[in-house]
Amino acid sequence: MDIALRPVHDSDLPVFFRQTNDPESVRMAAFTPEDPADRDRFEAKWAHIRSSPEIVARTVLADGDVVGSASVYGEAGEREVTYWIDRAYWGKGIATAALRLLLAEVTERPLYARVAADNAGSLRVLRTCGFRVTGEARGYAPGRGEETDELVLALEG
Repeated sequence: MDIALRPVHDSDLPVFFRQTNDPESVRMAAFTPEDPADRDRFEAKWAHIRSSPEIVARTVLADGDVVGSASVYGEAGEREVTYWIDRAYWGKGIATAALRLLLAEVTERPLYARVAADNAGSLRVLRTCGFRVTGEARGYAPGRGEETDELVLALEG
């Protein structure tokens, strides 16, 4: 499978919206918007992401199909990676390949990531790409409607 990143196009947004409203994906991600079905908030969020020079946002393609997104955001020295892959493509190495491509494009370090502690797939992706657990937290996870343990990871120089 050929994995590639490209800038986000307007036509990607309906795909992202559908992906981020899959109940199983939302539960796994845990730390999601309070109401992922709020289209206006989704559109406003992506308008901000796409207009901000501090955010690197990419569409993830698998054999030319839009299968998710990957981004780096935040203040210098505190920048974080985030990604979302359509559940139909989980377990195929796509998130790992996409994150590696993003890390090759965004070379500043350190970079950070956060993951629900029980999200074994995402934790494996991050560790495979060189991130190491540096801390733990617990917070309210809208995707689960409850307090959830979270791991903080870092990718150093």
